[in-house]
Amino acid sequence: MTAALADPVAPTLAMPTRAMGVITPSANLVVERVTAAVLQSFPDISAHYSRSPVRGSKDPFPASYNLDGMLGAARLLGDASVEAIVWNGSKGASIGFAHDRDLVAAITRETGIAATTSVLAIDADMQRRGITRVGVVTPYRRDEQERLCAVLEAEGYRVVAEAHSGVADNLAFMRVPPAEIAAMVGQVAAARPEAVLTLCTNFPAAFQVAALEAAIGLPIYDTTLAGVWAGLVAIGIDTRPGAPVWGRMFVGGRPS
Repeated sequence: MTAALADPVAPTLAMPTRAMGVITPSANLVVERVTAAVLQSFPDISAHYSRSPVRGSKDPFPASYNLDGMLGAARLLGDASVEAIVWNGSKGASIGFAHDRDLVAAITRETGIAATTSVLAIDADMQRRGITRVGVVTPYRRDEQERLCAVLEAEGYRVVAEAHSGVADNLAFMRVPPAEIAAMVGQVAAARPEAVLTLCTNFPAAFQVAALEAAIGLPIYDTTLAGVWAGLVAIGIDTRPGAPVWGRMFVGGRPS
């Protein structure tokens, strides 16, 4: 046993030296998988997770956040002294970006830790690039899609095309087939927006983003990837090493 432990060819795991906290919806099976995959390009960073209740097809807080639940999740991450906390969820795109701004302010007041969200990261990067005409792809029902598009329009974006899968249950969002996601992205790209948004952090679009960007010649903002990107930027990491695998958003990730 001693010889095996001392074997110089045995694999060695480097301990990450920096940490970010991630709050994810409780019914989500995509965020952790995407985050773990992205962080392979950033071995010094570890991600640590907390969950906020989201289940089924009925939201008990349809026009706001469950602030008690979110702050409870944030406090648990605060116990680990993470450097930043990110809400890797897309709800702000359906209820208004101001809710995300209020949420991150509340998290920082509660924990003393810098906070951000997937939606705020997408908004900031699109504003930086001057993008206003977008195509929207989601797994949602028609009524949810209409509400989301109306919020984007109210936030100053023109939705020139949209496609949605019509799925009602939060847990089932992750089961939309990759081929269907690619087809929907191609459909909205035909309207030639300035960017395509794949919104919903339990929607498994992230793993196709770089390939789809190459195919359609447009940037794609995926909420799940945006959450990881935002967390990295918030703790001062240059995200460009992730760009070849995860797409154009990571190209602009050198913190100022």
